[in-house]
Amino acid sequence: MRNLPKTIVKPALAALVCLVLTRCHAPSGAEPSIEFTRIPSAGEGDPEKLEAIEGRVLNFRPGQQIVLFARSGMWWVQPFANQPLTTIQPDSKWKNLTHPGVAYAALLVDSRFHPLPTIAALPTKGGPVFAVATVEGSKPSSPPKTLTFSGYQWEIRNSASDRAGSLNFFDNSNAWTDPAGLLHLRISKAREQWRSAEIKLSRSLGYGSYRFVVRDVSHFEPAAVLSFFTWDDAAPSREMDIEISRWGEPEDKNAQYVVQPYFVAANTVKFLAPAGPLTHWIIWEPGRGSFRTARGSQTKIGRDFVAEHVFTSGVPSPANERIHVNFYVYKSKRNPLRHESEVIIEKFEFRP
Repeated sequence: MRNLPKTIVKPALAALVCLVLTRCHAPSGAEPSIEFTRIPSAGEGDPEKLEAIEGRVLNFRPGQQIVLFARSGMWWVQPFANQPLTTIQPDSKWKNLTHPGVAYAALLVDSRFHPLPTIAALPTKGGPVFAVATVEGSKPSSPPKTLTFSGYQWEIRNSASDRAGSLNFFDNSNAWTDPAGLLHLRISKAREQWRSAEIKLSRSLGYGSYRFVVRDVSHFEPAAVLSFFTWDDAAPSREMDIEISRWGEPEDKNAQYVVQPYFVAANTVKFLAPAGPLTHWIIWEPGRGSFRTARGSQTKIGRDFVAEHVFTSGVPSPANERIHVNFYVYKSKRNPLRHESEVIIEKFEFRP
């Protein structure tokens, strides 16, 4: 067969590539549209929970992007206020993560569109907005798996969540108890992706003394984080933390007590957690949060502490908070996590 002139071959090849990539440019006069191919479950806003959302765009133009929203009372830009844009791939598909909502929306926009973190009503088509699509959340997934540890029931996380500014994916197989009743939390790797572990108490306990006994943490890499904390889905400021990590910096102290928000200088106290078993306490009283750490497995609060601190400012009051325990990955560019890891928590105890 005779070779075609180059002036004919090149346009023909470009047209073929465009067809394979399913409308890489919008045909003249064709209206763009958005489809959802993966719809998250319906739920009220939860700053801890992230689910996958996916779709495709027909007849989009180069430079256009997707802006996602989830409705919980009002429309919230997704997945984060400082990351509001979702890229459209050359094959017309897009995917991202979103916090729960009773409904979800996707907007096709150009560079003139600057989304606000929250809006009462979605914008209509026109100007920098070329298409708008909404969908109701799908039927909620099955209840979370649970485990029993130290006489309490705990829910095991199996969805993605932001932790210390690092997106983490959680696997419910990374949290379990052994025949002796000890809690194991693991950071594993599957298909080049780190999988973390987290459990949360099934109910709120309120004011009282919280005790955690932990096996040796000296093997942690700088980017591994073990945290014990209170969290209220309705009010994130109701958070107090004991965190074991060097946050990617090998020379830093490896532990801290925190009353959120952490960026208030007086709300974070760092200390060095030594090798070997440790017992940590959070003693929560009205207007007062006392944190203590001692060597070994201690049942009573003595005086020989590795570290201690009392917060009297910014201490939250109880509401719907739960105790969480998690073992996750801090995304450090300088010292990224290199190996899988496991930690054992021997005991949890609450005394009102």
